[in-house]
Amino acid sequence: MVEEIKQNLSEKKSEIKADDGFRPVRKFFSKKGMVRDEYETKLLDLARVTRVTGGGKRLRFRAVVIAGDKKSKIGIGIDKGRDVSQAIEKATTRAKKNLINIVVVDGTIPHQVEAKVGPAIVLLKPQRKGRGLVAGGAVRAICDLAGIKNVSSKILSGSKNKLNNARATMEALRKLKMK
Repeated sequence: MVEEIKQNLSEKKSEIKADDGFRPVRKFFSKKGMVRDEYETKLLDLARVTRVTGGGKRLRFRAVVIAGDKKSKIGIGIDKGRDVSQAIEKATTRAKKNLINIVVVDGTIPHQVEAKVGPAIVLLKPQRKGRGLVAGGAVRAICDLAGIKNVSSKILSGSKNKLNNARATMEALRKLKMK
């Protein structure tokens, strides 16, 4: 018994020496790596924002990113960064953390829904199969990434702000219930 253990240890030592002193590469499966493959992302808005301080103006970028799997999961992420790429990366990770499940029945929504967030008011109506996605701007992008194929929408407010319209659309999708 003791001899077998010693033999196993000597075999393992010879395997380690064969690696030339380098550690074997470990394969880690991080959450980020797993999430990136599943979800499609789209940049909705990119804005330059400034903060005025005593020493002058500080310039940053604000990115609004939506992420979805086209199978009823959708999320929105808003974040700022010193440069465009940093802002987009941060907003993308935030969008993937803020995912919600929505109700999709045969490629459409189960019932008419309306939502108001800030000044933006959005109305979503279900449509028959084959009608298509009748929506514009932020509403169209969100419905597309959520996997809704047949829906009509109308932005009832006069708001042209993509961020507010996106938030109102997300709130409307959150209100959906199965009948």
